[in-house]
Amino acid sequence: MSVLTVTNVTHGFGARQILDDASFRLLKGEHVGLIGANGEGKSTFLNIITGHLMPDEGKVEWSNQVTVGYLDQHSVLEKGMTIRDVLRGAFDSLYGIEQQLQDAYLEMGDCSEDRMNALMELTGEWQEMLEQRGFYEIDATIERTAQGLGLMDIGLDRDVMDLSGGQRTKVLLTKLLLEQPTILLLDEPTNYLDVDHIKWLQNYLQNYENAFILISHDVEFLNSVVNVIYHIEQAQLTRYTGDYYQFLAAYEVKKQQALRAYERQQQEVADMKDFIQRNKARVATRGMANSRAKRLEKMEILEKPQEKIKPSFGFKEGRTPSRFIVDAKDLVLGYDEPLTRPVEVVIERGKKIAIQGVNGLGKTTLLKTLLGMIPALSGQIEKGEFLQIGYFAQEDSRDNSKTALDYIWDAYPSLTNSEVRAALARCGLTNEHITSQMRVLSGGENAKVRLCKLMQESYNVLVLDEPTNHLDVDAKAELARALQAFKGTIVLVCHEPEFYESWVTDIWTIEDWTTKII
Repeated sequence: MSVLTVTNVTHGFGARQILDDASFRLLKGEHVGLIGANGEGKSTFLNIITGHLMPDEGKVEWSNQVTVGYLDQHSVLEKGMTIRDVLRGAFDSLYGIEQQLQDAYLEMGDCSEDRMNALMELTGEWQEMLEQRGFYEIDATIERTAQGLGLMDIGLDRDVMDLSGGQRTKVLLTKLLLEQPTILLLDEPTNYLDVDHIKWLQNYLQNYENAFILISHDVEFLNSVVNVIYHIEQAQLTRYTGDYYQFLAAYEVKKQQALRAYERQQQEVADMKDFIQRNKARVATRGMANSRAKRLEKMEILEKPQEKIKPSFGFKEGRTPSRFIVDAKDLVLGYDEPLTRPVEVVIERGKKIAIQGVNGLGKTTLLKTLLGMIPALSGQIEKGEFLQIGYFAQEDSRDNSKTALDYIWDAYPSLTNSEVRAALARCGLTNEHITSQMRVLSGGENAKVRLCKLMQESYNVLVLDEPTNHLDVDAKAELARALQAFKGTIVLVCHEPEFYESWVTDIWTIEDWTTKII
């Protein structure tokens, strides 16, 4: 049974076509992976089916009695609420039933016999409903799910306005799972999750009985939980049955078939044109030449299959620094309270270090402390000489109204317009991306612009905080290659071991330093 039917949907932004006559069907219990390169329209598609965007043409139909839960990349939380308050909001309907139950009990104190009988029947139904839906175990359910996604480490009584963007995303994801909607729509749910919590979510989705649509560039995670792939490429939406690796095999076959069909037709067209040219002037063969000319006019010419635009990253290397980049003794990280015991942190020239561990234990805090952006709670930090440090932050302001072109140009005004455009194009960005505001770009496009900015200057140290978040498969592979080729020092925070394990020299685990109970 189809729970969602999308028919002939077309949508664009200005001259940029996002979807062209796209159709989609979600069946009960299907686990769908929605894939495509950055900027192809995956998040736009989710916004259309949830009613946040109206398509230019076509229609979207949900079956009756379907509840839809949507986690997008840029959700916001209300001020003044604790994490526990937000999570309890997943059970608002049950709290409403409980209030009706309490009101009914009050009314029983003074009512007629007929009304009493009616109320007794209603309260029995409401009481049974609350018990069946686990109302009296809500707090235990909240804490169990919150533990699985790492919110207990943060503290359920923390104000949501004190949280980082990644922590807010965790809260929204936890609430969504507690709501248990008929359909889950998940846009990059593993961003900001560490390895243990990704495994927890992976197990949850593998055993999820209802349908979901998942956008994720984490190939291993995606492949382990989906059984259907919908691929968006050049405004076309195509369905493939099977997991991600089965899709790759089928897609390669389809691409080769399309290329061979194009080449055969091009040869046929060339032969026909040659025949027409040689025979149109001769009386004996003029009829055949005219006949082939008419066939040529009616022929539907195939377009040459286009190769995906792939980014090309490369980081300029600065002068050689001193042997020790950072030498810190008795360093304690934290804000109001310590996150770590006193530790020694030594970074030598040429090392490529990946920092892993559970979120909330101080990975980003470590980077910012070493960079001098925030002070250490105690300890001494000595930096080396001749350091040229490039920093890629985990989050970018969603209110940035500059175009991608101006974002780079403002930072490097000596570059010409064509030089800025060429730099952005090398990072896999089209003219439409280049002239779009940073705040309307997809997460992956936004990251590519910020990487482009980092590539314009020479560095001998790169400090990167979750650079793979939102990047598509090709961009991640190219970034890994560029970082491996970089001769300087790298300090990297990343939740994808497969991204860095083959080229880093050291892996630091933040749990080894923490004062918290894991």
